[in-house]
Amino acid sequence: MNLNDYLLHSDGVSRLLALVLLALSVGSWVVILWKWRLLSRVSLDVRRSTAAFWQAASWDDAQQRVAQFDRDACVAPLLQAAALPVAGTLASTGDRRQQLTRKLRDALQAVVRRLQWGQLLLATAGSTSPFIGLLGTVWGIFNALSGMAEGGPLRIEMVAGPVGEALIMTAAGLAVAIPAVLGFNILGRKVGHIEADLEGFAHDVLGLLAGHKD
Repeated sequence: MNLNDYLLHSDGVSRLLALVLLALSVGSWVVILWKWRLLSRVSLDVRRSTAAFWQAASWDDAQQRVAQFDRDACVAPLLQAAALPVAGTLASTGDRRQQLTRKLRDALQAVVRRLQWGQLLLATAGSTSPFIGLLGTVWGIFNALSGMAEGGPLRIEMVAGPVGEALIMTAAGLAVAIPAVLGFNILGRKVGHIEADLEGFAHDVLGLLAGHKD
């Protein structure tokens, strides 16, 4: 007995739960594969971009060099944030270091939020799929026992088959949850490494520019 056979004998609720699990599974795998490719590329580009920046002869040259490697625009926003705010605004109050710190922090957070896209879906799939599968199992067992009760006395062989079929939903829930949880942890770790690299670069840029006089 497989999931398709089980759904052929199930009602609308069981089919709806199965469709939810299918949607979560497809969405999780799309996010995992897409983000793995993206984060691998970004990790390489950040290292290349920061190395190119420090090899440049001037600020303008550095921006041009970084643009050659920064395909996903993760380093460039930090350089663009180095421009001081327009005079006469609250953003321009305080000394130069405070202004640069605020702008670099905001730029870094914007980049990290973009890299974290999809993590919520993986967390949701990983945490809810087992319970959706369990609900499908309970519902399937309830329907099976209700149908048997109308046909006379129950025997163990009459119960074993439908219960075994209903347990397929629990297995399906785990099959969705396990890859989602692993993807969430592995991809989250890669995002953390990239964030640490960008934060270190932003700190170095701050130290470089804060010492310059207007």
